[in-house]
Amino acid sequence: MDLRIFTEPQQGASYDTLLAVAKASEDLGFDAFFRSDHFLRMGEGDGLPGPTDAWITLAGLARETSRIKLGTLMTAATFRLPGVLAIQVAQVDLMSGGRIEMGLGAGWFEAEHTAYGIPFPKEKIARLEEQLAIVTGLWETPVGETYDFDGKFYQLKDCPALPKPAQAKVPVIIGGLGAKRTPELAARYADEFNVPFASLEDTGRQFERVREAARAAGRDADDLVYSNALVAAVGKDDAEVARRAAAIGREVEELRANGLAGSPAQVVDTIGRYAEKGSTRFYLQILDPYDLDHLELISSQVLSQVG
Repeated sequence: MDLRIFTEPQQGASYDTLLAVAKASEDLGFDAFFRSDHFLRMGEGDGLPGPTDAWITLAGLARETSRIKLGTLMTAATFRLPGVLAIQVAQVDLMSGGRIEMGLGAGWFEAEHTAYGIPFPKEKIARLEEQLAIVTGLWETPVGETYDFDGKFYQLKDCPALPKPAQAKVPVIIGGLGAKRTPELAARYADEFNVPFASLEDTGRQFERVREAARAAGRDADDLVYSNALVAAVGKDDAEVARRAAAIGREVEELRANGLAGSPAQVVDTIGRYAEKGSTRFYLQILDPYDLDHLELISSQVLSQVG
């Protein structure tokens, strides 16, 4: 069972803050450090000191960590042209010695597009499909050959398809709760399928849709890793759980119902129930990046039991 730390820097975190979380994640035995790819805070708060770019951040962390995997949940297809994204991810993978995983999604937060002058197209899923084809196609093109793509939204001609990542295959993560197109894309392109912030019932239903899509595509459904992203608020006692929930502006009971909240024993039990639905990897959304004691508690009393 993999436990990964997942941060939301748009809510307010500098590179140095993220570096501290990433290093703590590595030192405490977590499998990976992931971050969102957003430019505008959500909900309350001032978002200070402002957003950090996901792939610039991961490039820095690639040079300042040595073991943990690094990646995004999810890079928005609306933010970058696919040829440029393929170069960025390949370069960061080289900088990390082959520790990068790329989550790629359609993009959904219209307000941040408006705020930063980024086009917000209507045909997001169709664009995502072309991006997945291009990025993976560029990485797969043999050295010395060129890559062409003639799509509705993107056209590439005589692309040298360089640089290549350090890994022979950069793992691609696709996620979401879409009933048809999302499972189909996962069956074609994903190494991992992630269900974000969903109930046990919705998780099981979506995993089965992906499995059915994989079988329909002639793929072994067990080739994919199935994972969940869930907000974490773990405490030694009820008072500590309540303090951590209050620090992120959430209610304890809501987090118990929709996340990994409670005592370590309760969280281990919740992880076990998601595992029964097929999940083997968990992204623990840490919304207070300054509370490193939280990571220590999860490592010593949760990871030690399920890792």
